Amino acid sequence: MKRFFPTIFIIFVMASLLLTACQPAATEVPAETEAPAEAEAPAETEAPAAEEVNLVIGFTESKTGKYETSSGRQVRGLNLWMDQVNEAGGITLSDGTVVKFSVASYDDESTKERVQELYTRLATEDNADLLISPYSSGLTAAAAVIAEQNGKVMITTGAASDDTYKEGYTQIFQIYTPASRYLTGAVDLLAEIDPDLKKVAFVYENAKFSTSVVEAANAYAEQLGYDIVLFEGYDPETTDFGPFINKIQDSGAKAILGGGHFQDGSTFARQIHEKGVDLDLFTLLVAPPEPDFANLGEAAVGVIGPSQWEPLAAFTPASAEEAGLDWIGPLGDEFVDSYHGAFDEEPSYHSAGGYAAGLILQKAIEDADSTDPAAIKAALDAMNILSFYGNVKFDTTPEAHGLQLGHSMVYIQWQLDENGNLVKQVVWPAGGATAETLIPIP
Repeated sequence: MKRFFPTIFIIFVMASLLLTACQPAATEVPAETEAPAEAEAPAETEAPAAEEVNLVIGFTESKTGKYETSSGRQVRGLNLWMDQVNEAGGITLSDGTVVKFSVASYDDESTKERVQELYTRLATEDNADLLISPYSSGLTAAAAVIAEQNGKVMITTGAASDDTYKEGYTQIFQIYTPASRYLTGAVDLLAEIDPDLKKVAFVYENAKFSTSVVEAANAYAEQLGYDIVLFEGYDPETTDFGPFINKIQDSGAKAILGGGHFQDGSTFARQIHEKGVDLDLFTLLVAPPEPDFANLGEAAVGVIGPSQWEPLAAFTPASAEEAGLDWIGPLGDEFVDSYHGAFDEEPSYHSAGGYAAGLILQKAIEDADSTDPAAIKAALDAMNILSFYGNVKFDTTPEAHGLQLGHSMVYIQWQLDENGNLVKQVVWPAGGATAETLIPIP
């Protein structure tokens, strides 16, 4: 019998060696596993920097033309708000996005033609994210068409006419008391200070804003039984009011309501004083609340003006809480101090309106927690707040979307203080009066 063992053994050994060569090399296991040293730990990943978004606010300013004074103050108020927000680091949304603002702006020269051209440029070429209205109801009406056509949210300030908000627009939001309620308080004041006076004259600028104001006040006065002995408009460029003053004197009116804007109103008041017209009440639109009205000297004494805001109006967080409203922004004194510090002038209600327009946009962005235009619009629709400027709440009905519902007028009168200095006093409403109404006008 042959012996195969050595051969089989050799084959077995060779197969084993071949299999061993095909196996992966064994990993050497350390006798004791040590925790990795701290120096070898991966570096912590830093949180990504917050995204910064720049929103462009577009508007026009009347750097020239008849609206220069009021428009300039409106823009200074808006710029003050913007500077403060940007310098404070912007608005931080819940996702960490930081919102800051920049401006695209042009001189509209106080003309509608320029407004339509320039707001089209703002919406289509400058790609403004949000819009602020120009100053005056007429210019704002022209801008509103462009804003609506391009789906741009626009806050209107310096524009009181009701009509713009009855055109079916959905993107336009008014923060001024509407024209329909602008002078009705003066009629109430007249009933309070001289119940026996019945003859009233309306002399006003033939412009969209002033016409709508006096038509509403005229209807209200007639309802209360007043005899409207003169209702007449004058050309916006009028500088000689002699013919109108003669008609006032011939009519026997002891109360005048009307005016229009700063330049014509100031001239009208000066010429009334020069003619020595005997009046118990003289109320003009726009001009009297402006600090520059005091430059008329004695001609300013006794003149009353409706104001959207006055420094004497003391709205506070406490009054907001009492009314069940959210408070936003600085106190009135803080706004006055910061405005005076920035521009070395006293703020008018146009200044406050410009600043408040910015506050309203800021609150809408914060409430929306977004920069999406639809979300901002929805936040404006839901808004009901109080600030140093007063209450702001918008009509959301299809018939008058964006019309201001919450804000109310105060009426000031220029009087002499105990030192003979011209000062403004609040004379209406009675609950907010700081002085009795001066009657008759000296």
